[in-house]
Amino acid sequence: MKTIKSLKWRYACKKFDATKKLSPKKLNRLKKAFNLTATSFGLQPIKMLVISDEKIKNKLLKHAYYQKQITDCSQLLVLCIEDNIDNKAIDAYFDLEKETRGTSEEIIGKFRQNLKNSFANKTAEEKKQAAIYQTYIALGNLMTVCAIEKIDACPMEGFNPTKFDEVLKLNSLNLKSVLLLPVGYRAKDDFMSKLKKVRKPLKEIIIKM
Repeated sequence: MKTIKSLKWRYACKKFDATKKLSPKKLNRLKKAFNLTATSFGLQPIKMLVISDEKIKNKLLKHAYYQKQITDCSQLLVLCIEDNIDNKAIDAYFDLEKETRGTSEEIIGKFRQNLKNSFANKTAEEKKQAAIYQTYIALGNLMTVCAIEKIDACPMEGFNPTKFDEVLKLNSLNLKSVLLLPVGYRAKDDFMSKLKKVRKPLKEIIIKM
């Protein structure tokens, strides 16, 4: 029930208290939660930028249509995808598995090759879309952890990814921005925090079979 109460407490924060900052401990939990997010085949074709620098946040503000959550939050989390999933990325995952679990190549070799063959048959756009799906999984995971940790957040798609990539020089890192998650603490006068949640009754959204 504590989890459900936390999810009821959560809302898309529209106004952050710019004077309140996340502790390093809280921020580290979000970093760990992101890293523990489930991804397809465990490849983790995603990365997260943690932006605390006020100058950088202000440069990004106009490219997020002047939504003040960008600048007033404690940290701006930018969820990104790697530009391409290639054999090098696949090998890196399986080599890490061997190192972490002590798994032999004899056991994972066939799966490694099958995965390479599968991605070789995908177009660049299909690979990109597959990676984008993973950022949404990570976003949901982060939002749940934020709720449990009593960290306010506001999931955002409303920004110009191309401009963000330019400001943050993401092309040099072979990354593309996909989603934003400003995090911090709600302002006392954010009227949205007092409103009841609007959700369909369970009987309308859950189907028993």
